[in-house]
Order: sequence, then C-alpha cells, then structure tokens
Amino acid sequence: MGEHHPSHEHSELDATELRVRALQTILTEKGYIEPAALDAIVETYQTRIGPRNGARVVAKAWADPAYLDWLLRDASAAIASLGYTGRQGEHMVALPNTEQVHNLVVCTLCSCYPWPVLGLPPVWYKSAPYRSRVVRDPRGVLAEFGVTLPPGQEIRVWDSTAEVRYLVIPLRPPGTEGLTEEELAELVTRDSMIGTGLPRTPEP
Repeated sequence: MGEHHPSHEHSELDATELRVRALQTILTEKGYIEPAALDAIVETYQTRIGPRNGARVVAKAWADPAYLDWLLRDASAAIASLGYTGRQGEHMVALPNTEQVHNLVVCTLCSCYPWPVLGLPPVWYKSAPYRSRVVRDPRGVLAEFGVTLPPGQEIRVWDSTAEVRYLVIPLRPPGTEGLTEEELAELVTRDSMIGTGLPRTPEP
C-alpha cells in the first residue's frame, strides 16, 4: 500500500511485542541469534507455512460443497477437523465472497488475526493507516493493493475482535474445474483470505 506500510514505531507495539523486541535485542547483542536468519524464519512462517493452512481450508471449500456448508455454519469446527486449531483461532467465522459481495477484514483496535490458518499478521495489517483507512475508504485501499472491483460489487468490512476471527473464502477462479485440492490450494494467497487480494489464476 505504498506509504501505508510504515515500519513499527514504539507507539504501534503492544506490551507483548515490546517484550519480544527487547528480548531479540538482548539475544542479538550476546550473539545468540542472527537477525537476518530470524527475519527469514519469520517471513517464511508469515507468507508460506502459516497461510498454507488457510489455503487448504479454502481449497476444500471450493472442491467440497458439503464442507463449504459446514464451514459457513460452524467455521471453528470445520477448520479444526483439518487439524488447524490453537490460540487466536478459537472462534472463527468464514466469509464467502460472491459476485455481489467482496469481504475485507481489519482489526481496528489492535491486530487480532487468525494465526492457525494465516500464520503471523503482515506488518501492514497492524499499521494504523490500514486500520483506519480501510473502514472509511475500502475501495481506495483495495486499489492500492492492486485490486479493482466492479463498481456494483459491495465491499463489506469486518472488524476482528478478541472473540471472533474471520477468514475470507475468495471466489474460485474460472478454469479450475479439473484441479485437485492440492492444486487449488496453490492458487490461494494470504491476502485473498484477508480480502486485500484475489486468488491466482491457473497457468494455461
């Protein structure tokens, strides 16, 4: 989002993040950890390992109507059936995108995020500009992510809380009818499960 991806200021860090930052500084100074290696591990979990869980949930929902129905009725149980449970994912709600409605998730108070299915929250998700602007101008924020929706498609913004986390179920891309669940999962991006992106299209 360009200027809306600021680096963390101390005012943006909660108490836990401040403790983590202090511990990381101490361990780095003592030579116990290499910051670059730690950053690589975090990046891998944030963009690859964590979101793969959610991608498998979405792929199964695309491929299995019965599972999709269960997911929409009781997302927590449906997601847990695939083995994805834990802190920050106890109370899940699935938000299906349609041709008429595009769902977008934010946490305006802090950075509540469904860790079991999406991994670590990206920096921009926790930033004050995203948290404030997405409520006032969701279409403009989406445009900054490179997502342009039809003018008639409604955008619904959902505010995560300590009690409820959301998982967007993006529209299944056309031309994917013959793909397996594993192949479908490769098309699902982290941002598409937040609502700030769209799934990949399959290779010709």
